[in-house]
Amino acid sequence: MKQNRISYALAAALVGTVALVGCKKKEEPVAAPPAVVEPAPAPAPVEPAPAPVSATSVTVGNTAAADKSVAAVSSFGVKDKIIVSVKTDAATPANAAIDAKLTYQDGQVAGQQTANVVAGGVDTTNVEFTKATDWPAGKYKVDVTLNGQPVGMTQEIEVK
Repeated sequence: MKQNRISYALAAALVGTVALVGCKKKEEPVAAPPAVVEPAPAPAPVEPAPAPVSATSVTVGNTAAADKSVAAVSSFGVKDKIIVSVKTDAATPANAAIDAKLTYQDGQVAGQQTANVVAGGVDTTNVEFTKATDWPAGKYKVDVTLNGQPVGMTQEIEVK
């Protein structure tokens, strides 16, 4: 009988252990926090090389002095010559294409000319527009590009 009691006690202990293990709450695996990743340092900004030639001013007038300077005029007569004067600055001599375009108020191109020059130091280039017939009265826009890039100095004139 003693053996039965011990067997029953061992069996009860075994059943209790199994019950405890089976009823134990499952532990959720703990997720490791994401590793903090330092962002890669931003690459140093690459500064563009300075343009070999830059436009420093654009003036529109109807007469040029001996030094090619032009007095600014915003109102022209129908028979006037229109001169677009572009001052450039170049640290070293460089080829430059200066393009001047006259656009009439309706968007129609009234004239366009390109001057190819070798700019060195501070220079002035004049682009002249003449017309065998009268210029149509109205407002015109003068745009200049230097080597295909707008110089950002649009001028507005009026022919009366």
